[in-house]
Amino acid sequence: MSTMSKSSSLRPARVILYLLLALFCIYYLLPLYVMVVNSLKPLAEITSGGMMALPKEWTLAPWESAWSSAQVGVEATGLRPYFLNSIIMVVPAVALSTLVGALNGYVLTKWTFRGATVLFGLLLFGCFIPFQMVLIPMARMLGLMGLAGTVPGLIFVHFVYGIGFSTLYFRNYY
Repeated sequence: MSTMSKSSSLRPARVILYLLLALFCIYYLLPLYVMVVNSLKPLAEITSGGMMALPKEWTLAPWESAWSSAQVGVEATGLRPYFLNSIIMVVPAVALSTLVGALNGYVLTKWTFRGATVLFGLLLFGCFIPFQMVLIPMARMLGLMGLAGTVPGLIFVHFVYGIGFSTLYFRNYY
């Protein structure tokens, strides 16, 4: 009987907690809602006000325009080539840094050797160096390697910068 009364006394507090959490979720997701809803409205409907209202006329024209069309007088070609360029850069960089980080994490966890803790500390230290500190040396090295301004150069930079993070994650996993 005591467990029944105890759980029933906690019930109103739990309901209030869930309502409060739901309210915070709605507040947090409100900008996403406004962005998506307004992206599905024609421009005239957006400029007339009522950003929170659902569209009276649903349209995908803004999405199509942003994806593929060129604007008059502007050299923009839409988001398609930039999106594809990002995919071409991100997939190899993530795959390579994940593979090397998994190997590093395994070695640093399963094999004991002199200096393993120091090596892991240096890799971990590399995660927390502000990116602004490495911009000039990185740019010089990419220039010397002939990779400046290229997609392979971007892949290399993200690969190297991701090794520390992925090593940390995989060392903790193993």
